[in-house]
This record gives sequence, C-alpha cells and structure tokens, in this order.
Amino acid sequence: MSSRITDLVDLDHYPFKLDIRYARTDNFMGKAVYPIEKAYLQECVAEDLAAVHEKLAPLGFGILVFDGYRPWIVTKIFWDWANTEQRQFFANPETGSGHNRGCSVDCSLYDLKTGREIEMPSGFDELTERSWTAYAGGTETQRKHRDLLVKMMLDQGFTGITREWWHFNHPATPDYPVLNISFSEIMEELG
Repeated sequence: MSSRITDLVDLDHYPFKLDIRYARTDNFMGKAVYPIEKAYLQECVAEDLAAVHEKLAPLGFGILVFDGYRPWIVTKIFWDWANTEQRQFFANPETGSGHNRGCSVDCSLYDLKTGREIEMPSGFDELTERSWTAYAGGTETQRKHRDLLVKMMLDQGFTGITREWWHFNHPATPDYPVLNISFSEIMEELG
C-alpha cells in the first residue's frame, strides 16, 4: 500500500456533477464514511471521463459522479459491513480495488437542462440484480439510458462489471498502487 498521491486530481475542476453519497447518510450503510463531499481520480482517468461527458453533451446528458478514489480503509469498512451475499458487490480489501488506486469511477447520467439525475433500472449502490448491466427489467427508457452510459464509457476505453451498471475501471489501473490516504491529506497536497 502506498501513501503517495501520484496523479490524483480534484473533480471539482471538471464539468461533472457530483453526488457523493458516501459523505452523507443516503447510502447503503446509512452513515457517512467520507468526511467531505469530494471526489478524486487519477488525472488520466478524469480526462477520459471528461471526454465521455463531452460526447454526451449533444444528447443533453452529462456525467454524474457518485465516487472516485476511495481510501483503502473505506474498502475494508464496506467489506466488514457486508454479509456473504452482499460481498459480491464489494472489492476484497486483501487485494484492494480500482477505487483505491483512483482509477475506478461510479457514475451515472444527469440532464444538462434540469440538473436532475437520469433514472436507471436501479438506484446507485442498490445491492440487487436490478443493478446488473444485463438486467432486463425496469422501463425501456431506463434500460436505454443505462445502455447509453455503458456504451459511451466502454467506447472511451473503460471496462464495466456485470453486477453494477454504474462502476467503470480505467485501463491505467495496474499502473497505480493501492492508496490509503485521507481526503484531508489529498487536499493539503493539492493545495
């Protein structure tokens, strides 16, 4: 595990809309696990996500970010909280995750005109089969929006996972170490 920040950037400097629920109580745990509503990614990941945002804009959509870099200790908190069935949705802290490297992003779409989150077949972090990328339920419009997000992210080089339509990994993931640095340390280093 590394304490080096590497190339993390503050997503406040990008055109995304942020909805950082892990800094509030409206998440699957029902409690805040982040001290502030901030999101960070490695710069190359943020730039590729910005490219997706730009491609979505003519369609009236933008990228809504739920989570980016996640300190390793939060991955352990999630793992320890989850039961055996729920653990299929979480990274094992023994290996860490793309989030711990600043190379994974949890995101959705929002309407550029209204600023509202676009409805998908499930909510973010809903730990059910409705969250699967191939889930056939929900409305046609919900599935169309989910599939648009997935297609645009994959076209930009991200990879998804079958159990969470909102989760995307960047190809640079192996280039970065697992980090366990706090948001306050990042803010201090970034100025």
